Amino acid sequence: MEIVLLTVGKTSQSYIRTGIEEFSKRLKHYIPYKIESLPDIKGTRSMTPEAQKEKEGELILNYLSAADQCILLDEHGSELSSVEFAGFLQKLLACGRKRGVFVVGGPYGFSKNVYKRADSKLSLSKMTFTHEMIRLFFTEQTYRAMTILRGEPYHHE
Repeated sequence: MEIVLLTVGKTSQSYIRTGIEEFSKRLKHYIPYKIESLPDIKGTRSMTPEAQKEKEGELILNYLSAADQCILLDEHGSELSSVEFAGFLQKLLACGRKRGVFVVGGPYGFSKNVYKRADSKLSLSKMTFTHEMIRLFFTEQTYRAMTILRGEPYHHE
């Protein structure tokens, strides 16, 4: 199974890009992993938050295939410890689907149609982080989960 982190917009902060690149490189030893960035919506100043979510939602839904396992990274999702996330990934990897797509929405979250399409929702924290930071945190946690599953010494309890 390939793990995809699907985001809206690019990572502009160089220090975050550097961290993402480091953990992505490490992850390639365990599983196929990539980050796909959908383009930012243009003209958002004249849009309502709902309209922006709908436009972003269309892009997200067009990216997903029917066979994808879609997991939203959402503030209202389940919160898991690193060990629990490793177990979640283990089940995901065993489910027989070709891709597990973890989705980071835009600044206002997801449209109703994206929520309907989702197979599950995860929250990385009750705290709020920038969307760019979430990309780094998710990539690191995915790497951590793989080391936990392999019994390697990266994670400490």
